Amino acid sequence: MKRLYWLVLASVVLGVATLFTQLPSDTSTAAPIAGPIATSNSQKPTDAELRSRLTDLQYSVTQEDATERPFRNTYWNNKEPGIYVDVVSGEPLFASLDKFASVTGWPSFSRPLEPENVVERKDRSFFMTRTEVRSRQADSHLGHVFNDGPEPTGLRYCLNSAALRFIPLADLEAEGRRLRAVPGTL
Repeated sequence: MKRLYWLVLASVVLGVATLFTQLPSDTSTAAPIAGPIATSNSQKPTDAELRSRLTDLQYSVTQEDATERPFRNTYWNNKEPGIYVDVVSGEPLFASLDKFASVTGWPSFSRPLEPENVVERKDRSFFMTRTEVRSRQADSHLGHVFNDGPEPTGLRYCLNSAALRFIPLADLEAEGRRLRAVPGTL
């Protein structure tokens, strides 16, 4: 079982390296986009660009720190192998290998795929103190991290599906080839 874990993890990491964080937004949950909304070589898009390219829910979650409804979101019960990227910038955030059933109704992960792409901040809203999770490049609100997750980390990154785009493992290589053909994405 450990060997399978490491083989799949190596495939995911190799796929992420191929993509080099320049992935487009999720066309299944967002308005069609010609390419990535933000790239590592560009500034964050304007508010008008984000409003035109994201669904209302994606905008509300990523830009206004909203939370989507539990059990009524795209990825809470997704069990396919692959990676989850920021819906705004495409930066790789989490891998399916670290996803677990938290019974909260939101996708939950034990650790980030690329820790440098995740920023944690204190959140003192709703009369409590929590740790908010945001993407580094796009500064998208992703969700929160809690100390009640499984070993070995003991962490539960509880995220909003609306802030994520899922790329199945089988599509990582093709996605990387497609993006290399788009000027300015890699």
